[in-house]
Amino acid sequence: MNKLIFIFFSIFILSACAQTADDNQVQASDAQLLQIIDEQKAYQDSLNPFKKENNILYYDVSPEALAKDHEITAGIYQRLQAIDKSTLSFDNQINHTILSYKLKNELDSYTNFDHYLPITAEGGFHAYMTFMVNRSTFKSTEDYQTYLKRLVALDTYFEQQTYWMKKGLETGISQPQVVLEGFEHSISSLIVDDVTKSEFYRPFITMPDYISAEQQQALKQQAQTIISENINPMYQRFYDFMVDVYIPNARQTIAAKDFPNGSEFYQNRIEHYTTLTMNADEIHNIGLKEVARIRAEMEEVIVEVGFEGSFAEFVEFLRTDPQFYATTPEQLLKEASYIAKKMDAKLPSLFKTLPRTPYGVIPVPASLAPKYTTGRYSGPSRDDQPGNYWVNTYALDRRPLYVLEALTLHEAVPGHHLQGSIAREMENVPEFRNQTYISAFGEGWGLYSEYLGIEAGFYQDPYSRFGRLTYEMWRAVRLVVDTGMHMKGWSRQKAMDYLANNSALSLHNVKTEIDRYISWPAQALSYKLGEITIKSLRVEAEQALGENFDLREFHDQVLKNGSIPLSLLETIIRDYIAQKQSEINATH
Repeated sequence: MNKLIFIFFSIFILSACAQTADDNQVQASDAQLLQIIDEQKAYQDSLNPFKKENNILYYDVSPEALAKDHEITAGIYQRLQAIDKSTLSFDNQINHTILSYKLKNELDSYTNFDHYLPITAEGGFHAYMTFMVNRSTFKSTEDYQTYLKRLVALDTYFEQQTYWMKKGLETGISQPQVVLEGFEHSISSLIVDDVTKSEFYRPFITMPDYISAEQQQALKQQAQTIISENINPMYQRFYDFMVDVYIPNARQTIAAKDFPNGSEFYQNRIEHYTTLTMNADEIHNIGLKEVARIRAEMEEVIVEVGFEGSFAEFVEFLRTDPQFYATTPEQLLKEASYIAKKMDAKLPSLFKTLPRTPYGVIPVPASLAPKYTTGRYSGPSRDDQPGNYWVNTYALDRRPLYVLEALTLHEAVPGHHLQGSIAREMENVPEFRNQTYISAFGEGWGLYSEYLGIEAGFYQDPYSRFGRLTYEMWRAVRLVVDTGMHMKGWSRQKAMDYLANNSALSLHNVKTEIDRYISWPAQALSYKLGEITIKSLRVEAEQALGENFDLREFHDQVLKNGSIPLSLLETIIRDYIAQKQSEINATH
């Protein structure tokens, strides 16, 4: 008996020691990771011109600055990979995974010469400059003076970006000429005769009362002079460069595989945007199957409404009948706002956790609208700002109302605004977690949110149901045309015909979308593959938990960690299922 007691006690002591050793290892690894996270944040903060303590007017994208950044980022990434992730606490395993994802993309983007392409078919750095208004603080005379100095400093930034675009022309890493038709309008729209109408003049329209009238007048005069003598000429030089140099000499092909190391580059972008290890052939085939399934559902709606004619004729009816279009920008914005508010009331039935950040419904900025997508979500830059659901009010005859429910649910709630706000409001996580956006997760959630509209009572009108299906088809077609154009030799026209013939998108949208996929390889793959993953995990949870499945709880589990890779989402949901099953078994 004494011998047995001794053996038992020895085993207990050894187990306790092992547990202590494990705990010590976890604590040591966690501390090592948190130190790297702190150092990486401090480094990123040091580059931020909107932090006053840095005394930097704008970002430096010179060759020397980018090379130095790549070297420092590589060092941080190598130290991160040296940590055995299995020795971290679970929360820090998540932190490690997401920071690794973020840093790897920064390194890959540099080696893939992403800085040679600071524009896409939709816009570029020149258009996004206007966002600096929202990122800047205007509480004192000093703030306004800093902003004015920043406007002057933009000239150097434009010169640096133009330098990289010239390098792109020299090396064949440019945007295709065909997608840049009309691109110059996004530049000319920012060159104004009346400087008080400039996007950059907005901070001076309404100024704080505690700044004296004399100081206000002096600042306004400085702003007008800088816009007239610096900003307008800067944009004119960039306009001339685009029209006279870049567009005429841009590449004639459209495929990513035509870049140096193009096939490897496209596979790298697949893995980044989808967080999956699929190849182009696998994705293409998934797309073909999804297109066939959705097309069958669309045909059922055509029969339901009693339309006599072919699919193409029904789509032409939708594209051309005035009943499906707003007649004023205000009407379109009001309809989008009504749909958004209607879904606001449904959120408690779908989620236990809701964000506190509000959102607005506003038009896409005029400088972007002509070549911009139908709508998009723009998150806040600071905690004293709302999110905004952008609705494109340009060319109203190309913005059908029958897709507005799906668009609104995707971009506002329960889509990007809700998901992004929950991520930004997460507590007790490193700051980079609040700011991370992973396309497969975020866009997959956006498309899943369109589907949630069915359960929330939307799409009661058959044309609206067809609109939802055409939006789902739009994302399924992306799997086919993106891989088709970049890896399988599809022409731009073939891709446009395929999208036009399988959806009710306006022909204007078809063109802008295909050009977007050409100029932004693989990003468009993330939507459908992300949605398929979320839907499959929901089915898995429903089947495993049966009557104990709680949709609100499931959604909270999906969103609680912010934007994460799909493989990590699978782990989290399966752990949740196992935990719930254990709890259920314990009560029986």
